[in-house]
Amino acid sequence: MVTSRIPGIGDRGDRTDVVSVLKLNGVITPTPSPLSRGVLNINSLESAIVRAFAPDRLRAVALVINSPGGAPTQSGLIAERIRQLADEKNVPVLAFAEDVAASGGYWLACAADEIFAHRTSLVGSIGVVSGGFGFPELLSRFGVERRLYTAGENKRRLDPFSPERSEDVEWLNQLIVQLHDEFADWVRRRRGSRIAEHGDLFNGDLFNGDVWLGTRAAELGLVDGLGTMREIVSQRYPEAEVTVAEPKKPLLARLGLGAPVGTGMTALLDVLERRAHWSRFGL
Repeated sequence: MVTSRIPGIGDRGDRTDVVSVLKLNGVITPTPSPLSRGVLNINSLESAIVRAFAPDRLRAVALVINSPGGAPTQSGLIAERIRQLADEKNVPVLAFAEDVAASGGYWLACAADEIFAHRTSLVGSIGVVSGGFGFPELLSRFGVERRLYTAGENKRRLDPFSPERSEDVEWLNQLIVQLHDEFADWVRRRRGSRIAEHGDLFNGDLFNGDVWLGTRAAELGLVDGLGTMREIVSQRYPEAEVTVAEPKKPLLARLGLGAPVGTGMTALLDVLERRAHWSRFGL
């Protein structure tokens, strides 16, 4: 675990109150990266989350979020762990959107009691997306025979080398709708009256997957105000020492080594997947 002060804040040695900063930076995925810490999941963050809530004179925990989202289950696990410790310690949690707090990134932000954004932050994307590729004719072009054996008639759902079936698409759509409902319910529970005043938006339009700039997100009640972590923390807790809790870098990244033999393709696919997530919100 790396714990450090932020230069310019909390330099006086007689300050005993603490504000912990938990950095949530990267794509949310259960798949670990051997080279980079730019992924978020409950396993990689557990020690950092615990550390953030550990100080005796803890005044608040600040979540600094820069994430385009990713896996819904990991989003839920991380957010619920933060809420569990916040309730146990009885301390407020403040979230700060940097470049992007979208989709699963906004799910994480809703774990906070208050959310702030920069005026140019991209916020929202309250929706669910599922994508893939189909190659039903690719193998035959090269004289390759597809052999797939299953026990259970639905084990072959959405097989990329088999023709798409309408019943499989219907099943997937139902799954996506259920996940979307879970996401919307979480936002409603956490944001409550702050978005309820917008009527039709609260009943559905707010959850259509759109992304808003920080200024508009504040008008819609998705965030509570505009401001950076330094600004808000300095105003509210001027006497507090600010510490940063974040996971250790993976060993290979700390040593400056490349991917081990046999992981090159996995690492490449991982990079491409993460780039695809980020590119959705590029300028």
